[in-house]
Amino acid sequence: MWLAHPCYDPEAHFQIGRIHLPVAPTCNIRCGYCVRSVGALENRPGITQEVIRPSKALSRLKQALTLEPRIQIAAVAGPGDPLANEATFETFALVKEYFPGLTKCLSTNGLLLADKLPLLKELGVNYLTVTLNAVNPEIGERIYTRVMWKGHVYHGLEGARILLERQMEGIYQASRMGFFVKVNTVFIPGINSDHVVEIAREMRDAGAHIMNIMPLIPLGIFSGLPSPAPNEISRVRAQCLPIINQWYLCKQCRADAAGVPGEEPGREVQQEACPYPYTTVNTAPCALCSH
Repeated sequence: MWLAHPCYDPEAHFQIGRIHLPVAPTCNIRCGYCVRSVGALENRPGITQEVIRPSKALSRLKQALTLEPRIQIAAVAGPGDPLANEATFETFALVKEYFPGLTKCLSTNGLLLADKLPLLKELGVNYLTVTLNAVNPEIGERIYTRVMWKGHVYHGLEGARILLERQMEGIYQASRMGFFVKVNTVFIPGINSDHVVEIAREMRDAGAHIMNIMPLIPLGIFSGLPSPAPNEISRVRAQCLPIINQWYLCKQCRADAAGVPGEEPGREVQQEACPYPYTTVNTAPCALCSH
């Protein structure tokens, strides 16, 4: 098994840097816990100081490598879904051309994964993180309020079924094509908290290599829920560990993060590579979409 990625390998987490290039604003689903924002100070997924074009992503990467030569990973992790944005593929093509030695990875909700796998393989992407929060559509419909698929918008159970089918197909195919697949699952108290072990079994059978159970950050329609206590997360990880390898070091970082994740506070390189004053500009979840 090949690793040396700070978000998959515990040793690399403290030794190897990564940079998230925020080129992907559009998303094709709406998760109940997700509130994307540009210019905000918050340190969580879906946040970036700005959305940039692929050419600027290349410039930012060059600057970040000068400031932090331990960066070995070029990633796209939002603030929307990378596979729903053509800029993601343009960015990876530039990285492949100018920095062929860098490892490439992305995070996705998985809706378009199966369709995009051949292109990702061609671009040299090695690592995939798929966020999957339910393997039962009846639970999924409580988490996902909208799924945009092939020009149509689906809600409720139908949308959850489409998303789950595409996620499972994408994970299954990706693992058999040689990608290293990590599955992120957001632990949502009272929603999927009794369902995570079942997710672990299905992910193992689909071919995923590792599972990352993350505590809910109470936002969106789940803003009234409590964030799960550390002992709750530890308990469910212990239950899932005999089934599939577990990841314990996730920082739930921003879409423009840069540096070595295991080093705290870890924001110095990001601020140097993005030399713009921080201003809080909260946007509605849909305000970043191109449509």
